[in-house]
Amino acid sequence: MAIETRLDEVMAERGVKLIDLAERVGLTNANLSHIKTGKIRAIRFATLDALCEELDCQPGDILVRVPDD
Repeated sequence: MAIETRLDEVMAERGVKLIDLAERVGLTNANLSHIKTGKIRAIRFATLDALCEELDCQPGDILVRVPDD
């Protein structure tokens, strides 16, 4: 099993741009981009909470568990 990020989809659904979200949650554009593209191995709960607060969503909307192929 693997964990994948759906941040890109959630942002698109809400019409939020990366640069705006990064500023509102206190991340660099590069760090938020890494989260968005799934190039991370971990995420702090505080960061996940800030993203959920700004996007009005739950952690399960951003992170999903998918079976291996």
